[in-house]
Amino acid sequence: MTSTAHKTQDLLERRDRNIARGIATAHPILASKAKGTELWDLDGRRYLDFVGGIGVLNVGHNHPRVVDAVKRQIENLSHACFQVVGYEPYIELAEKLNALVGNGYKSAFFTSGAEAVENSVKIARSYTNRPAVIAFRGGFHGRTLLGVSLTGMSQPYKQNFGPFAPEIFHIPYPNAYRGVTTAAALAALEEVFATDVAPDRVAAIIIEPVQGDGGFHPAPVDFIAALREITNKHGIVLILDEIQTGFGRTGEMFGFQHSGIEPDLVTIAKSLAGGLPMSAVVGKAEIMDAPTPGGLGGTYGGNALACAAALAVIETFERDDLLGNGSQRAAQLRKGLIDLQQRHAFIGDVRGLGFMLAMEIVSDRATKAPDADRTQHVLDEARNGGLLLIKCGIHRNTVRFLAPLVITEAEIDEALAVLGEALERV
Repeated sequence: MTSTAHKTQDLLERRDRNIARGIATAHPILASKAKGTELWDLDGRRYLDFVGGIGVLNVGHNHPRVVDAVKRQIENLSHACFQVVGYEPYIELAEKLNALVGNGYKSAFFTSGAEAVENSVKIARSYTNRPAVIAFRGGFHGRTLLGVSLTGMSQPYKQNFGPFAPEIFHIPYPNAYRGVTTAAALAALEEVFATDVAPDRVAAIIIEPVQGDGGFHPAPVDFIAALREITNKHGIVLILDEIQTGFGRTGEMFGFQHSGIEPDLVTIAKSLAGGLPMSAVVGKAEIMDAPTPGGLGGTYGGNALACAAALAVIETFERDDLLGNGSQRAAQLRKGLIDLQQRHAFIGDVRGLGFMLAMEIVSDRATKAPDADRTQHVLDEARNGGLLLIKCGIHRNTVRFLAPLVITEAEIDEALAVLGEALERV
């Protein structure tokens, strides 16, 4: 056994002794360095990273602009807390994000996606003076108590963590593969209004334009448009959770832009700051200004280093045509996945929007019975071949692909070859 192998085994054993078992790690490897789409473990083995810190690294690992921006910022100011003194990167980033989302918007910065979601609900309740929130089955909105309450999956997120936050109601999310239509989902919403909570008591409806952890299900454009019409009619705040779909993942800067609607609030995190902890709520000014001074904030929210990194991320999108490259590589990956689907009957569905793609693994195409065990085997075999992937879906039977938008054509070909061999082995 090599010295690095000894070190890897020692660290894995130390991990088990010292870290709570509720913190899961998808792959039993330890990273030592990463660049772009590539990651190396302690043994020096190279992997293609199609997880990206779970969709955090749309500009890739250690992008030079992000690294340089953080280096420059840390030499001047690493942290001051914006609620104590202001600083230019926070203000400049707010200006840029507001312009990216629409006209007449304001921003507030936080640390994690769950924190952004929680604050979006606070803002909506403050603005409407109403208590209830409607979310979707299969949705994921974080691991905090309110985040878990909004999340539409029981395991592993809810476990025995209740009681959960009150006044949260869930309805079906459209799912073409499982036969849940726009009409059916809208009918369920009307039923909730009729039986559970009147619309004039609903503060917000929160929706992911493409469900992330729930299985990479894109919301139909007509469904998003219908929600916009319904929320306008009843004075309900429409929150677009763009934490995983934002920053080019779906082919537009934000997923809601495919539908052409104007959201009330947008939650942003993950790829916003190129790997640094950073999140935001961006919304219409009159809604964002509903909470009075002191009602929003957080010690690390809008940290100066994270703001500098986020500004570098936006500059990279502006200068390097990441949306264009992402669209080209998305078409290449989708074609490859469909080719694999035609060769393997257990690939029940290939779906997604833009470069947010997934394949659902089933035991039988006719019944569409989920096959979580085979899905895990696919992930293990892909890792053995040098490709890092993770799963999603309420039954954990969907393989998701979250490669950085800086990926090359050759790297997509390499990943498809590794995946093809993995599928043959399972």
